[in-house]
Amino acid sequence: MSRQTRVSNANMMSFSEKLARFSWVMFVPMCIVLIISEIMLYSAGGGAWRPFALSQLFKIIIGFATFSIAAFTNIKLWIKSAYLIYAIAFVLIVLVTFVGHTGMGAQRWLNLGIMHVQPSELFKIALVLALARYFAWMNSVDLDKFKNYIVPSLMMLIPFGLIVLQPDLGTALSIAMVTIGMFYIVGANKKWFIIGAILALMSAPVVWFGGLHQYQRERIITFVNPDHDAQGAGYQINQAKIAFGSGGIIGKGYMNGSQSQQSFLPEKQTDFIFTMLGEEFGFIGAFIIILLYSVIVATLFWAAKTCLNRFGQLVCFGFMLNFFIYYFINISMVLGLVPTVGVPLPLMSFGGSSLLSLLFGFGLCQNAHIHKDQQLSAKGS
Repeated sequence: MSRQTRVSNANMMSFSEKLARFSWVMFVPMCIVLIISEIMLYSAGGGAWRPFALSQLFKIIIGFATFSIAAFTNIKLWIKSAYLIYAIAFVLIVLVTFVGHTGMGAQRWLNLGIMHVQPSELFKIALVLALARYFAWMNSVDLDKFKNYIVPSLMMLIPFGLIVLQPDLGTALSIAMVTIGMFYIVGANKKWFIIGAILALMSAPVVWFGGLHQYQRERIITFVNPDHDAQGAGYQINQAKIAFGSGGIIGKGYMNGSQSQQSFLPEKQTDFIFTMLGEEFGFIGAFIIILLYSVIVATLFWAAKTCLNRFGQLVCFGFMLNFFIYYFINISMVLGLVPTVGVPLPLMSFGGSSLLSLLFGFGLCQNAHIHKDQQLSAKGS
């Protein structure tokens, strides 16, 4: 079959044809992680569906609807609406600054009555979409010009500042790393990264004394000196290490974790769910989750490499970076390898905004894979 014929067929694909191109290799590991999440949230609820497992199950159902829309809609829709989705996500972040709901000392949520929404989670996907559209149709000459990186830098920096003020340093750093990663992928000049790193180091004292809250500085100090304030800033990470280490090779058994079941482990259903898994299922359980995440990242990378249109390729690469950074930071955090930040474990942690955004992102990557042979224009035609 000629390339022109494949492109023509991609333009007129029926649902059954799209389903035939669906990547089950990407989909199945994602579903397995969601099942494990339900198992762990049932344990976190003390062997009951409420308050975590049942609520999360409803969110998964809604998330699969979002996934399906993102996966099977014509990819042209996402090209045309990329900047609009970014604008909506940006406006929501601005709204959080003024009318956001405060919880656990942070103003990160919008109260919609029936649920709380965290706009920064949607923004992570919206930024990838917008950057993919921005860079997709630039040639090598355009990509070598510094001026063409000013707009995408501002697209990241302004929301970055607002998210830091919430405060949500973990998410802010993540979107910065995803943006830098996408700059690298499209072929930005290497010297700009070196200059950026030097400027970041020079600004470190200003950030330390003027940009960080006291509790954030305490967390970094605790990371350097784990025994510092063991009952205060270091309590979470010390309990996490005890719980994870006590799991050994095979764990203490399902719902038999002493640290998690007796509430010594804070936020066991969200940021520290990996620790609870390690305590109950040991090294083997932790290894299985990391293996599943690695398979997901590998399939996203393969989807990006085999996609023949630049937009779909960048969407897959950008989402892959976002997914990898989140699970890498969370697992490193609970093992004490990086300072504690409020970053959920993707697909595992309790919460709606993160889950829905991730399933939307997976749907977009499936869409890119389904339409991988389709030639696209900046106008989506």
